[in-house]
Amino acid sequence: MSLKIVFILLALAGLFGVAFGYFLRWIISLGKRGSMELEIRQMRMDAEEKSKHIIEEAVQKATEKGEKLLGEYKGRERELKTTEERLVRKEELLDKRQVNLDSEAESLSRKQEEIETAKQKSEELIRTQQDKLEKVAGLSSDEAKKELIASIEKQYENDIEGRMRKLEIAGNERLEQRAKEILTTAVHRLGNSVVSDVLATTISLPSDEIKGKIIGKEGRNIRAFERATGVDVIVDDTPGTITLSSYDPMRRQIARIALENLILDGRIQPAKIEEAVLKAETEINTIVKKKGTEAAYEARVQNVDPKLLMILGRLFFRTSYGQNVLDHSVEVAHLAGMLAEELGADPAVARAGALFHDIGKAVDHEVPGTHVEIGRRILQKFNVDEQVIKAMQAHHEEYPYETPESMIVQVADAISGGRPGARRDSIENYVKRLEELEAIANREPGVEKSYAIAAGREVRVIIKPEEISDMEAHKLARNIADNVEKELQYPGEIKVSVIRETRVIEYAR
Repeated sequence: MSLKIVFILLALAGLFGVAFGYFLRWIISLGKRGSMELEIRQMRMDAEEKSKHIIEEAVQKATEKGEKLLGEYKGRERELKTTEERLVRKEELLDKRQVNLDSEAESLSRKQEEIETAKQKSEELIRTQQDKLEKVAGLSSDEAKKELIASIEKQYENDIEGRMRKLEIAGNERLEQRAKEILTTAVHRLGNSVVSDVLATTISLPSDEIKGKIIGKEGRNIRAFERATGVDVIVDDTPGTITLSSYDPMRRQIARIALENLILDGRIQPAKIEEAVLKAETEINTIVKKKGTEAAYEARVQNVDPKLLMILGRLFFRTSYGQNVLDHSVEVAHLAGMLAEELGADPAVARAGALFHDIGKAVDHEVPGTHVEIGRRILQKFNVDEQVIKAMQAHHEEYPYETPESMIVQVADAISGGRPGARRDSIENYVKRLEELEAIANREPGVEKSYAIAAGREVRVIIKPEEISDMEAHKLARNIADNVEKELQYPGEIKVSVIRETRVIEYAR
């Protein structure tokens, strides 16, 4: 019985504990719900306060924006009103001007009508008086005019003829005096110095020992150098110098550059000589281009083809009667430009025609024909202006004078060539004879190249060994000598040296 009571008490105690726990939990939940309601109420109040603040700020900004826009609107309205008033004033002013113009036009129209009426009246009056005069004189106006002119001519015929002769003489004198003034002015404005080329170039040596290297064993080096360059090397007793002699300035310059390079290198032998000559030819091409460009720039001739400048630069190594052809061409260009300015012609065309007037001389030993005809073909090939070609082609009167510039170029060429000391006829004839001597040798079959040396007393001919044998070389020398005797006039005798050299070259790789 006691155990049951204990169990019953424990069960009752458990039920009481559970009920008490649920009661406590309910009490606690009621407390928490009250605090949550308070928090929610506080948050709602904060949100309402914040929304009121935002609404007030929005209202304030909207008010400020509206006031600003209203101010801008009023400002623009004032500007538009001012503009409208200004336009109205301008329109009124234009209306007034239009009224004035209309009144002036009406006045001019009335005056025009009055002038026309007066003109008609005067013409009628003149016709009436003319009719009366014709009736009185019994002649028409044309007949009277003819009779009057005839009587005056008959009365003053001698006086008129004398006056015309005086005017003609005075006009010719003035024209001649004006021409002299123009030519004198042009020559005085230019005033270039005149320098004539020589036929030999002297090379200074650092020591006399180098002469032995240049000559080489049994003269091998000097012969190879002369054969490669076509110049005559003169080694005399003059200390510290060697002379290179040739009528062709271009060959002399190639030889000079090659020899100076060999002296600097110190290794002088046939193989090095050939390399030095090839290198010197390349340097000469650079010099030719530079000289052509400088000449065109100095003569103020623009837009020239670079290949044409190369041909022009070759004139630096040509002479005409002892006068450097490139310097002569630039001088003629200056003279022609000044004459054209004085005479009212085209200075640019005159300068270009004068600069290119002797360009055919750059290749006249390679191309058949006169240097004028060769020059025309060169300029036509490079599409030079036809006016420039007409200006250059008449300077030796091979072509007619088609433009004023052609006469100006001819006059400028004559002035440049006729200046004191500018030319020497003997040198030109001498060089021409040497060129003809080489031409006779070069036209033979199998000839590779030829050089006139020793002042034209010897022509050295280098032949192609694969085309001509040793026996045929003797015959070739005889043929050249016979042709020289037939075609040239020369003092003394000319030695013909034919050189046949066979070279075999192989490479070890």
